[in-house]
Amino acid sequence: MKKIITILGFLGLILTSCSDYLEEENLANATAETFYLTESGFESLVNANYAQLREIYGEEAFMFCSGTDLYAPGRTEEPPGLSQYTQLNASSEGVDHIYRTAYKAIQTANTALYYSEQTEQTTNLAARIGEIKYLRANAYFLLVQTYGGVGIVTDFIDSPVLEFDRSSAEEVYDLIITDLTEALGSVSSGDFSGRVNQRAVQHLLAKVYLTKGYESFGSSTDFSTAADYADDAINGQALNLTFEELWTPKNDKNEEVIFSVQYDGSSISTDPTVLGNRQASYFGPYLGGSEVAGDAPFRTYNLCPTDFALSLYTEDDTRWEATFMNEVFERYFDYYDEGPDSGLPITDFYEPQWFTTADSLAYVTTHALTQDFEYHSYGTHSAQVVSLDYETIPVKKFDDPEAQFGEETSTRDIILSRLGDTYLIAAEAYLQASDPTTALNRLNVVRQRAGVAPAEIGDLDIDYILDERARELLGEYHRWFDLKRTGKLVERASLHHYLIQEGNFAGAGGELKILRPIPQKALDLNLNKDFAQNPAYN
Repeated sequence: MKKIITILGFLGLILTSCSDYLEEENLANATAETFYLTESGFESLVNANYAQLREIYGEEAFMFCSGTDLYAPGRTEEPPGLSQYTQLNASSEGVDHIYRTAYKAIQTANTALYYSEQTEQTTNLAARIGEIKYLRANAYFLLVQTYGGVGIVTDFIDSPVLEFDRSSAEEVYDLIITDLTEALGSVSSGDFSGRVNQRAVQHLLAKVYLTKGYESFGSSTDFSTAADYADDAINGQALNLTFEELWTPKNDKNEEVIFSVQYDGSSISTDPTVLGNRQASYFGPYLGGSEVAGDAPFRTYNLCPTDFALSLYTEDDTRWEATFMNEVFERYFDYYDEGPDSGLPITDFYEPQWFTTADSLAYVTTHALTQDFEYHSYGTHSAQVVSLDYETIPVKKFDDPEAQFGEETSTRDIILSRLGDTYLIAAEAYLQASDPTTALNRLNVVRQRAGVAPAEIGDLDIDYILDERARELLGEYHRWFDLKRTGKLVERASLHHYLIQEGNFAGAGGELKILRPIPQKALDLNLNKDFAQNPAYN
């Protein structure tokens, strides 16, 4: 296979950015090659691999969430191709995000694997190699889900290569599974402390086999294998935290977190308005300008919850109040500083669907309200409302009361895999492996923690599991992949996103726009003109 890849012309930048990242540690100003052969130098190179996660997940959320049944634009437009599909093409805004950042992560991993064969031999070297293989597999998994078959590169490349081949999706899955299987045998078996451990690998293997099971080349045993890996990752652990505790600020490394992208104040101190992540800035209305800094978080007013998303919760579901800031104080952050039961006057209330007229009257007569209090009736505070500030209900799960005002300032960790998700992966895998009884058991563990009645065997199908994933994982970066994996993207997005109709997915030659297009810049730079675009975009 040919050596690959400039992809978007970023190979030189990849190598430079790695060196820049390590320069602070390279006090002796030795060359990179010499530096990487030392224990400390190689550790810095491993850390550079973890840092690539920030570029993948810490920037735009649109490729993970846009154009689904749960989120839609509020007052601020999302990239129209990703959000609505009609304008989706190889040059669309944002369509290169995963392609660009995942290949940077892959090249950084390949650099580390190359130097792992030459560096100083240490007791933790095998574990570090396993961590790197997990990170490379994760990047390829994002690519193959998003674009289908892509170019495979496993070599260290120190000069631009402008000609590359496209491998099949099946070949990409084979590489992912090989990397993860090898990682599983070498990474730490200890608790999560920021590094990849065995449970993180097991969780990702479960998701990979689950996704592969739906593919035309999937094996008859993929779903049962996914279930086994999910159970291995669960390892008998119960969901002991309340949903509110799970998302309390400063509790990002709680016992249910399996793997996350790490942030803290010190890591972004050199440029705190740029080096943080954006997750807290989505999923809610605009809450004021810089003049309210310290009083309210920055919100972009896009990726707001749809009517459908809000309709999924019932009165007994503790995830409603733990997910949404349905009661807003005059100073938003007083919810955290003074407590939700502080008695402070309320400026906005977002009514849930189960409220009756009597409930509404009781609320406004028994709570302290500001003079300009606004009562947002159910059905009037979803994404489709695009008028004024505070008009859509805010998602509070990712709030960071210590962040500076701005879009990229959050120092909350971005949780990529956690135990509630693992239970739902197991439920889906068992269902598809024709074991609905065990599937129901895994799903009801999640529902029990939420305080809702257990599901019954007659309820259980893939739509029920997708609804449960919506309630449990709202705002987390899974939804587009969930709908694409299960073949429900067209159906659910066109039913529940106010800007999408089924015809929006119509592509060239009668193909549907399910896979995203290979970015045009990648095709233009590739001297191999036989590298095919995805069919819907030809």
